[in-house]
Amino acid sequence: MNKLMIAALLAALVALPTAFAAEKQKLNVVYHVSEAEKVPFVLNNIQNHIDGVGGPDKVHIVLVVHGPAITAFNEIEATEKVRGDLAKLKDEGVGLEMCGNTLKGFKLSLDELLPGFTVVPEGGVTKIAELQSLGYVYIRP
Repeated sequence: MNKLMIAALLAALVALPTAFAAEKQKLNVVYHVSEAEKVPFVLNNIQNHIDGVGGPDKVHIVLVVHGPAITAFNEIEATEKVRGDLAKLKDEGVGLEMCGNTLKGFKLSLDELLPGFTVVPEGGVTKIAELQSLGYVYIRP
């Protein structure tokens, strides 16, 4: 009888990792960009991340933008590639956060940016720290 119980216990222990993998929660990730020339690279990284984990339902990503990177998202200055990539990411559920301090510093309004951004009035770096405190993985390509 002891051997049967031990065998059942071992079988249950072997099955545990598989059971937990099936219940795995969505990973939360915050991407950070502040340099305009890195924007296409960062947008590509985010798409690769989504594709790499098996789709947008497997990960929750927030992009936080501040500093000179704002120019890449300006409605007038944005390239067609950035426009298309950002629209796709927005459709896939990526959160788009723009630093309120950067908007003021560059004398821009949210209406002058590509669609989808929300303003972070307390500032981009503050938002990043808040998300990290909530368990978000931080990535700055």
